[in-house]
Amino acid sequence: MEFKISKDFIAQIEQYISENREEQLVTLLEDIHYADIAEIMGELDNSEASYLFQILDSEKTAEILLELDEEIREKILKDLSPKEIAEELDELSTDDAADIIAELPEDRKDEVIQELLDAEHAKDIVELLRYDEDTAGGLMGKELVKVNENWNVLTCVREMRVQAENVQRVHSIYVVDDDGKLKGRLSLKDLLVTSTKAPISDVYIPKVDFVKVTTPDVEVARIMQKYDLEAIPVVDELGRLVGRITIDDIVDVIKEEADKDYQLAAGISQDVEADDSIWDLTKARLPWLILALLGGFISVKVLGIFEGAMENHKELFFFTPLIAAMAGNVGVQSSAIIVQGLANNSISGSLWNRLVKEVLLTLLNGSILAIILILGSHFLLDVSYDVGLTVSVSLISVIVIASLIGTFVPILLNKFGIDPALATGPFITTSNDICGILIYFSIAKIILGF
Repeated sequence: MEFKISKDFIAQIEQYISENREEQLVTLLEDIHYADIAEIMGELDNSEASYLFQILDSEKTAEILLELDEEIREKILKDLSPKEIAEELDELSTDDAADIIAELPEDRKDEVIQELLDAEHAKDIVELLRYDEDTAGGLMGKELVKVNENWNVLTCVREMRVQAENVQRVHSIYVVDDDGKLKGRLSLKDLLVTSTKAPISDVYIPKVDFVKVTTPDVEVARIMQKYDLEAIPVVDELGRLVGRITIDDIVDVIKEEADKDYQLAAGISQDVEADDSIWDLTKARLPWLILALLGGFISVKVLGIFEGAMENHKELFFFTPLIAAMAGNVGVQSSAIIVQGLANNSISGSLWNRLVKEVLLTLLNGSILAIILILGSHFLLDVSYDVGLTVSVSLISVIVIASLIGTFVPILLNKFGIDPALATGPFITTSNDICGILIYFSIAKIILGF
């Protein structure tokens, strides 16, 4: 059951801290999950959070470090000596320890690594720091259970017991050859029902999904999601088993990617959070706001071209926001579906067939909306039949064009290696606004003859 953090609970902790009641604090937090403690620390000021961190044992604080917001973690690590940080990292798996060291200033990284007690642990962490954080190498941990294809079952079990002591959770048993190359995986069931003298080469399953150290993290997430994997082995350029990636790391990747796509769709060009500085938030938001402003200038210019039409048919002006809004909404709907399909790798078939399908869909939707519009404008707004027909035809045309833009642009961006989520934001909205107004008055000119 999820622990609920109340204001009274936070007040009680703040009181204990102010009175230096360490024993009561430790007892109070003893049965609380480390993720909840990290959330509690987020509610405290910096000095209180640091105090709370220092009175807890390192086995718990190591896990808390991983759950803290980056800003709070940075301030806590700044107050710790290299030796104290190393004590925390000794409690963590190699991938988590490498992530924390990567956040440290360059001059402190080496100091912390030198203080690590386990030389093998330190060696693994240094190796992981060589890889880009957005690749499988940057995601993987070195802790895993592997056996040699030349061993028999008895030797295999004996070695597995030794290796499992350093692995928090055994998802799979991997089989390698004498050169360390990944050969397959071992089923625990097959291991239990096979003679202890049988060679592993007769038991293991040669088919195994894997990724290379250079595989992008989003591709790793897609593979694990597609095949419903809890863990996946990682091999180097020579096919040697060098680590594994577990599902908890992939959940973080999926969340980060979703957050980034959501921000791009909202017109935020950088990864920012609500607590970031005003300057950082301005840099993230301003570029797309400037684009929207430029689009607005172009829309005004287009309206100026058709100034004569609005003098003769003033009612056309009042439908302009409706046309622009429908163009933007339809474009965002179409692009959102395509972007989602690209993210899930579920887009199949030719582009031409997809565009034809989108046209037929929008023709149906547009016709229904046009009928509602022409009836509503005539009976509710007392607009002439010619103007109502003009707006309705324009609406259908605008919806079709907007849907085509919303479908084509994300696919085009994806082909050029640009994040297609960009197409669901102000880019689509602004371009469809301009196209919508231009189409609207062009059709009005044809039907009304001005």
